[in-house]
Amino acid sequence: MQVIRNFSLKEYNSFGIDVRADKFISVSSLEDLRRLLKKSYSSELFILGGGSNMLLTRDIHKTVVHIALKGIKVVAEDENEVILEVAAGENWHELVLYTIDQGFGGLENLSLIPGNVGTSPIQNIGAYGVELKDSFESCHAMNIQTLEEKDFSREDCNFGYRNSVFKNELKGLYIITSVRFRLSKKNHQLHLDYGAIRNELEKSGINDPGIQDVSNAVITIRRSKLPDPKEIGNSGSFFKNPVIAKRQFEELQLEYPEIPSYQVSSDEIKIPAGWLIDQAGLKGYRHGDAGVHKNQALVLVNYGEATGEEILNLAKMIQDKVYSKFEVPLEAEVNIIN
Repeated sequence: MQVIRNFSLKEYNSFGIDVRADKFISVSSLEDLRRLLKKSYSSELFILGGGSNMLLTRDIHKTVVHIALKGIKVVAEDENEVILEVAAGENWHELVLYTIDQGFGGLENLSLIPGNVGTSPIQNIGAYGVELKDSFESCHAMNIQTLEEKDFSREDCNFGYRNSVFKNELKGLYIITSVRFRLSKKNHQLHLDYGAIRNELEKSGINDPGIQDVSNAVITIRRSKLPDPKEIGNSGSFFKNPVIAKRQFEELQLEYPEIPSYQVSSDEIKIPAGWLIDQAGLKGYRHGDAGVHKNQALVLVNYGEATGEEILNLAKMIQDKVYSKFEVPLEAEVNIIN
């Protein structure tokens, strides 16, 4: 393990925010992780995965531990299903492409989501009608203070919309070191009715799609709407899609008949946050190098030299404008470090 001092994290967060860490260590084995935790107090550490779901607003005056554990293996399978165990440091999109190449179904709708595998359960990542929990079997994690290792089942994780036990009562207590997925080998259940997937398949003349076709459609749609973090700093969707009471939705619908929606339950409706931001006149808005993407209002971007604080101020302005117009609160999806 090499300790690097005064290390820039610009290449380690998808917003491309140039903040510095007092110390930086990349950990590639469980033994190294255990050794590091044994000699360090948890309060002195900042755990970093893929850096795709965070906004850094200040320098990190701690030791940044970059989780770089690698490996993918089959731990169980039969003629219908396979269980894959994937190390936390594996890139998420590369994992999705791997499963498709192997003919394993379940993750195709989650193509092109930035980040690493280890942080995916924390956020319960999701896209196009599918969430991580749908294919999640369990995850293995190490307690930062006691070094105890523990397996967490789906029930243990208490998954919710972009939420889990690791964002609440267990926040900051465990490092996820690997995740297990239960995937189909045949008779794949395809999810085609969310967003523009079916339309994209029809445009390509595909009437009997497979998992590869669904992945390709999702990738095409995402690339048409979302900027590549390697070209323009961003963290994908900055806000959660708000879920509101059916009564409030019906009131909004009277004033805005075209408002899109997805029914969550008999008395709850989900509204696209991007639509609310667009209707508030903020799509394409820019202040300095901090802006709202021109193609997808849900995405905040760093056009070059924006600071984390400038991105955060933009987010707060958006929340205020949307609430003033619709009385719907927007909650940040990204983890804000301030």
